[in-house]
Amino acid sequence: MDKKRVAFICVHNSCRSQIAEALGKHFASDVFESYSVGSETKPQINQDAVRLMKELYGIDME
Repeated sequence: MDKKRVAFICVHNSCRSQIAEALGKHFASDVFESYSVGSETKPQINQDAVRLMKELYGIDME
């Protein structure tokens, strides 16, 4: 069975969709492939999101 592909979308693709992608990969990579996209991308991921994901889940989003 092929895994479904899930795209998480937010405007800047710098925080919420990046978090959703990371959590999807961390907790459900055996169920679906996670991607994040945005309609007006920022040059880097929100550093607060990076810090919190590392602190809470041990996930490195860099």
